[in-house]
Amino acid sequence: MSYADLPALNASLNATSAVLLTVGWWLMHSRRRIRAHKYVMIAACVTSSLFLTSYVIYHAKIGSKPFPGAGAMRYVYFSILIPHVLLAVVILPFQVLTLMAGLRRQDKKHHKLADWTLPVWWFVSVTGVIVYLMLYRMY
Repeated sequence: MSYADLPALNASLNATSAVLLTVGWWLMHSRRRIRAHKYVMIAACVTSSLFLTSYVIYHAKIGSKPFPGAGAMRYVYFSILIPHVLLAVVILPFQVLTLMAGLRRQDKKHHKLADWTLPVWWFVSVTGVIVYLMLYRMY
């Protein structure tokens, strides 16, 4: 695997994270399967951590790639990219706090945090895949 392969890996990790988040939510809200929910959400955290590691390595070695599109697509791209980046920075400490509250079985605190953390984390994961597709596969 070369550094050039990392964006595709990153998109795959983001997509996997989004699926795991969806499954984890479903396990808790539809089935009340707390133990399964716990393991799926830990897997989502591990997947997101692997993404962050790969992302940092890629950008440290390769740098940023400018968006190759023009016109309206450029505006669409940046309207997705900007909230994606801002929320990715903001969500990280909340992911940790939510995970720790869940692992400690501080259920009320975990639920309050998760109500906010989950949709933002899911948005960041999904828009990460969209950004990848627009940046590396569209042109």
